Amino acid sequence: MHTAFFIAKRYFSTNSKGNLIYRMSLIAWLSVALSTMALLLVLSIFNGLEDVVRKLFYAFDPDIKVELKQGKYFSISPDLIHKIESIPEVTKVVEVIEENVLFTYRGHQLVAKLKGVSANFVQDSPLATHIIQGKLELEKNGQNFALVGAGIQYALSIRLNNIFEELQVFYPRNNKPNAIVPQNFYRTGWIKPGAVFAIEKHFDENYVIVPLNFAIQLLGNTDKRTALEVQVMRNNSIKKVQQALQALLPQQFKVLNREEQQMTLMRTIRIERILVFTTFALIVIVASLNIFFILSMLVLAKRPNIAILYILGATPKTIRNIFLLNGLLIGLSGALAGMLLAWFLTWLQQKFVLISMGMQTSLIEAYPVKRQISDFIYVGIGVFLTTLIASYRPALLATRINIREHL
Repeated sequence: MHTAFFIAKRYFSTNSKGNLIYRMSLIAWLSVALSTMALLLVLSIFNGLEDVVRKLFYAFDPDIKVELKQGKYFSISPDLIHKIESIPEVTKVVEVIEENVLFTYRGHQLVAKLKGVSANFVQDSPLATHIIQGKLELEKNGQNFALVGAGIQYALSIRLNNIFEELQVFYPRNNKPNAIVPQNFYRTGWIKPGAVFAIEKHFDENYVIVPLNFAIQLLGNTDKRTALEVQVMRNNSIKKVQQALQALLPQQFKVLNREEQQMTLMRTIRIERILVFTTFALIVIVASLNIFFILSMLVLAKRPNIAILYILGATPKTIRNIFLLNGLLIGLSGALAGMLLAWFLTWLQQKFVLISMGMQTSLIEAYPVKRQISDFIYVGIGVFLTTLIASYRPALLATRINIREHL
């Protein structure tokens, strides 16, 4: 093997600079390096985007959400809450009622989601870092306050410093068809906007968070809830708590972690990642297959040398290994160079923001990148296998050279 590697390294060395095969080998090396770099850059960007999405939804979605598999409302009881709180890793359980209602403010109207939450919602809430106006509080001195999304604030022209205006909320009653008094068709509530949050367009334009007692009075559901939001102690396994809740709660409930709460979005990101990965992986494969043609030409050019090696006692295995190693030197050194370039460019993007999003309304200033060692390992293994397969056929043909014809 040492002899085969030494000769393969000489074929790969710069001693043959004037040779056309060397120049073509250099082109193949560059194509592997650049395609590997491009693949890793794209994967790093998708990793960064997925990480940004997780952080955005972390501010609004709970660690674990408990809701019905079928239907919307379920009866709440102290025993159900106690079961969940009995798990040591659970820090709080927030009771939730969520329903579509009509909001009016100074002549403006908007249909959005009213989310009623229990008082412990504000305790250690990640939403606190996304409050852009006002203060994160739902009740003070007996007065209820609403947390309004920035999109809803804009649509209704809500001003927090206007102490004379309140947000009016309408919800339809379940009345009999013969009811003729208009006021009997809906329930009405008044609440003062106390703060504005800005997370992401979906939340900002669709949610108003209010105290649970206000939602109960408006909706008329005293002992009914739509969900329970469970917060898990930091640095503890959410998956483990989810499994414990699934075993503890009745079968009619489903227990969702963060990703399962946003399954459609996360699935879309992963499908896009797979499609882009497949496209760039094909480019890497094509670049690696160039090595097949380079080695085939090298075998034809080195037939006299191969014949001499046979006379000196080289075995077919040694000849085969020479060309296999030569192909691997081209492919793996190119892949290594591409990995180093990708690592360097992602570091530059993180430190100096080489490429910005280019939009004033974007949530982040620059394209997010996140390196994962597993991506580099898998890409390296992929290039190795592709190069090995591409090099095998020319290496096998090199062992079948007719010695008499080339001496």
